[in-house]
Amino acid sequence: MISHHLAHHSADVAAVLLLLLSVTTFRHRAESACGRPLIEAEVRCLSALAFLHDIGKLAPGFQSKGWPDGPNLKPRGHLECGWMWTVLPPRADALAGAVKHLARWADLDRWFEAVFAHHGRPVMPSGRGEAVNAFARVPRYDWVAEETVMGEALLDWFPEIKTAAPPPPSPAFIHFFCGLLTLADWIGSDREAFPYVAEFRKDYWQIAQDRATKRLRAIGLVSGGLILRDRPGWALISDHPHPRPAQDAVGHLPTQERMILLEAETGSGKTEAALLRFAALVAAGEVDALYFAVPTRAAARQLHGRVNEALKRMFDPAPEAVLAIPGQVMAGEAKGTRLPDFGMLWDDSEERPTRWAAEHSARYLAAQVAVGTVDQVALAGLQVKYAHLRGTALSRALLVIDEVHASDAYMTEVQTAMARSHLGLGGHVMLMSATLGAAARRRWFDHPRADLASDAALPYPAIWTSARVRPVTADAGGGKSVQVDAFAGWTGEEAAELANQAARQGARVLVIRNTVERAQATYSACLAEAPEYLLTVSGRPTLHHSRFATEDRARLDAAVEAAIGKSSPMGGRIVIGTQTLEQSLDLCADILITDLCPMDVLLQRIGRLHRHNRLRPAGYDRARVVVLRPPGGLDPMIHRSENGLGASQHGPSLSTASMSMCRVSPRPSPRLKSDPFGKFRR
Repeated sequence: MISHHLAHHSADVAAVLLLLLSVTTFRHRAESACGRPLIEAEVRCLSALAFLHDIGKLAPGFQSKGWPDGPNLKPRGHLECGWMWTVLPPRADALAGAVKHLARWADLDRWFEAVFAHHGRPVMPSGRGEAVNAFARVPRYDWVAEETVMGEALLDWFPEIKTAAPPPPSPAFIHFFCGLLTLADWIGSDREAFPYVAEFRKDYWQIAQDRATKRLRAIGLVSGGLILRDRPGWALISDHPHPRPAQDAVGHLPTQERMILLEAETGSGKTEAALLRFAALVAAGEVDALYFAVPTRAAARQLHGRVNEALKRMFDPAPEAVLAIPGQVMAGEAKGTRLPDFGMLWDDSEERPTRWAAEHSARYLAAQVAVGTVDQVALAGLQVKYAHLRGTALSRALLVIDEVHASDAYMTEVQTAMARSHLGLGGHVMLMSATLGAAARRRWFDHPRADLASDAALPYPAIWTSARVRPVTADAGGGKSVQVDAFAGWTGEEAAELANQAARQGARVLVIRNTVERAQATYSACLAEAPEYLLTVSGRPTLHHSRFATEDRARLDAAVEAAIGKSSPMGGRIVIGTQTLEQSLDLCADILITDLCPMDVLLQRIGRLHRHNRLRPAGYDRARVVVLRPPGGLDPMIHRSENGLGASQHGPSLSTASMSMCRVSPRPSPRLKSDPFGKFRR
């Protein structure tokens, strides 16, 4: 079996971390987290800490897992053994004497908490008794001699540890460092980029640095990795002669503004405005990456194609946008298939190192450009595995969140916490919405409360920054008049009858139900009455919701766009779906049939209607929405949930008596922390 000397792997990871801290954006984010500029000796000490990340692999308790026979030792994980190494009885010759230099560093245990969390989550310290057992002296393997080799390499390659120390381990900096180390370990563990060298070499540190430089350049994690074809401007983004008002307003914003909110109607060109902002920030050296977050997988797939085409126009060479949807491997137009040996086979047979970030969901945010769901960003702000990696990797990017809204309190809490963390590192955020609302906007910007009259007088469309609001001229002819009709009934049969009637008149009908069960009931009724109008995939009628397999979802998304998208042909057809079709999709239905839902959600659904000026069937020149509602009114929902609305399924009712009781004994709300691993704090 071919092996890689532990000191060599440790050097690989340390070299990658050292080079990452030389990348302009990562260096700026690190200094923001630290609260002051870093000096080079401190950075070298951080690299020395990275060198020790796998020190636990010295333990016989870990090594014995690979021995076919030998002493009967309890198998141990190397992270657990790393903590055990720190609590072994003191020895003057430990780590070739380097330990005496580390021992004078302040809060060394806090640094080791971060170092031993490099597999994505914290590992708790162990007691001394367990440590002595894991590091027992055994025949045929002298772990003390191997530790001496590691220590001598540490002293030779990082002499700064004798006189300097890492910067103070503030919580923000500890978390950033942990994420950067996780990223470095993932990069430095690539066998193709860092070929194994079994016998220890004193000159390996230079080899590791050369390999790290080559690898970071290949995967795009370097300063200046994105090269614009021309100076930022509208001509770089589009062939259209002039930008629309919202796009023009975004193009004139100073790059020093780090959080902006573009509020504009659906179909006003917000995507291109975000790309224009991205180009300006790249040119200014403020960011070297982009993460474009949208609410649903369907929206991500559709937007992914648009962004890829734009990148070809904007950059030379053009980066491939990663599709950040777990279970799907896609970079640019190429699709990847996982192989049994954990390798990747790309359908265009090209080996491009920049596709590295597409091959695992935890690495999506390390891509130069990624388009995906907003939950990938949310995972950087929750106590979940690889939260640190996600947050640190994202820090160099412009984070665009499309269709922020107020009706989902949980996601609003998570997103605002994550955005504040990103801004705290010096990152850039662009929010976009057609339906945010004044109360939610104040939450994003920490603005004081206001009365209804004041909120109603605020401009729309507009661009909000931390300092001011900038009114935006509405698109000439961009508004649309929508006829809204209420229909007392929301069974599947009633919704299907309305859809069939419109389809028979040649209309492209979009039906959005609040729950999968109601969508299925509507589909079954349409299938029984008029199957020829239904959305089809490979000749089979179907509907669209979140419970399909990953491969089928991609085919369904393409079928929906072909059926009722911007370029869909005239003719009656029915697309039935759930919330998967309500936001961020460039659809252009003739009529919308929708369940009653929160107002901002309803406006989003209306945004899939009459988005483009095109021919319409007779009687559908004006946008029309039919809102399905319960025939008995809303009162029954005070006591029970129905079709996704009303009282919580397992909670108290919404009656006056119950609400009074709830005020006495409220249900606890989930605790959300912007600090992913609060247990690091003491």
